[in-house]
Amino acid sequence: MVRPITDGFVPWSQEESERYRRAGWWAGRSLGDELWDVAANRAEHPALVDGDIRLTYAELAARSDAAAGRLLDLGLEPGDRLLVQLPNTWHFVVLSLACLRTGVVPIMALPAHRELELAHLAQLSEARGIAVPSVWRGFDHQALAGKLADALPDLEHVLVAGGARDGSIDLDVVCAGPEGRPPELASPSGGDIALFLLSGGTTGLPKLISRTHQDYAYNARCSAVTSGMSGDTVYLAALPASHNFALACPGVLGTLLSGGTVVMLASPEPAGAFATIAREHVTHTAVVPAVAQRWMERREQGAGDDLSSLEVLQVGGARIADELARRVTPLLGCTLQQVFGMAEGLINMTRLDDPPDVICSTQGRPMSPGDEVRLVDIEGRGVGPDESGLLLTRGPYTPRGYYRAEEQNARAFTPEGWYRSGDVCRTTPEGNLVVEGRDKDIINRGGEKVSAEVVENLAYQVADVREAAAVAMPDPVLGERVCLYAVLRPGASLDLTSLRARMTEAGVAAYMLPERLELCDEIPKTQVGKIDKKALRERVARLAAAGELSAH
Repeated sequence: MVRPITDGFVPWSQEESERYRRAGWWAGRSLGDELWDVAANRAEHPALVDGDIRLTYAELAARSDAAAGRLLDLGLEPGDRLLVQLPNTWHFVVLSLACLRTGVVPIMALPAHRELELAHLAQLSEARGIAVPSVWRGFDHQALAGKLADALPDLEHVLVAGGARDGSIDLDVVCAGPEGRPPELASPSGGDIALFLLSGGTTGLPKLISRTHQDYAYNARCSAVTSGMSGDTVYLAALPASHNFALACPGVLGTLLSGGTVVMLASPEPAGAFATIAREHVTHTAVVPAVAQRWMERREQGAGDDLSSLEVLQVGGARIADELARRVTPLLGCTLQQVFGMAEGLINMTRLDDPPDVICSTQGRPMSPGDEVRLVDIEGRGVGPDESGLLLTRGPYTPRGYYRAEEQNARAFTPEGWYRSGDVCRTTPEGNLVVEGRDKDIINRGGEKVSAEVVENLAYQVADVREAAAVAMPDPVLGERVCLYAVLRPGASLDLTSLRARMTEAGVAAYMLPERLELCDEIPKTQVGKIDKKALRERVARLAAAGELSAH
């Protein structure tokens, strides 16, 4: 029997909840109700664009409500969980809004996830359904979803966009326009869980972050104001829309709450993105540093696309190098907004009217007056101005714990509700944060968080590997890539190509595969016998400094 969704949810304290409501940060309503208020006032304004698909607010609301009714007809109920693994298409938006209207709770998986991650998420959440594309970028998602449904008794429904087969439910039909009278829908409350975001971490596979209707609505509204959004905004969703950054910082939801237009794009690849910006008169978009660099390189190569409509380029997911940040406005003609945030809550942004030096050399400051931030040393003592410390935070959109994760919560949250982000930062005299690194064993590959532990566990499944250690290696484009140190069994041989092939067979996402393999006779240890990750990182950093980091 599927357990109720409240089993494992860590709430804010009653005192905090009352304070957030009194301040007006929590409206106490469902995200769907807030969005439908906007739709009623912007009925004929363009809301969603996906290639030839163009929906006004009235059409988007009607289609989403029709989809909500069809989800209920399938037997899904408020509080049931639906694993959503869809690319950036109109289906994603309509299905997500349908869930927000019914109280069905979407789990925002990424298109890159494979069997290892999806099975874990489905089991942890006790998901009753999964929504996938039929085939996406050469991978048969429908076949994998069917395999998971056969193996997991709770996973009853497989919804497929773009060619359902083998008894799957056609998501194109579920998300089609209304037929007859609109369904009667009971709105969730503001304190109900609206959706689950995913977090990486040193514990390995993703953890579930429960975001309530009222906290996530505030997340989207506040970031939209800080990004200068309005009813005239045209937002390009080119990063995966299931990422917190592209979903609500301010992303898709912030744009819709502002009455603007969302344009969905499958990839941030420069040629397609530039053509879309010119055609749709895009004003705002968000990218990771590696994408920003590719966009600037295309401009330097003489691309003549008209980017004059672009006002704000948000860059986040990883810290952009200062020298790259300084090239954004001269090359792309828009204001750079650095965003340092996390799916667990806190969002910091540079302001659009900040001086260029602040925009290019800091990661901004908290967007909400309700955000609390502390920088502490390893003993938990506060550090002084311009001193580096570990970031602790809490506030009206920072949850108080992961979902069904007591052991991780004991490590990640203090008894007073402070979230230990794992980021090492310092504060400038003006109050802006500068991110200097992380204290967790996480590899930040262009904004994708790769757990060293998961990589190592997969490496140990290769019979030739006796000992393994994964660390970050510096990379000028992505910031970090995955380097695996390995000790082989006597007489064994292994190269990077065969290692990646064997790990791929285990069903892991491509971004988690090692991009350099270092074979060694012995992996260094600390005095207490633990693998000395610091020594390994220093070793690969020396290779990078010497220009010897070609992948092999």
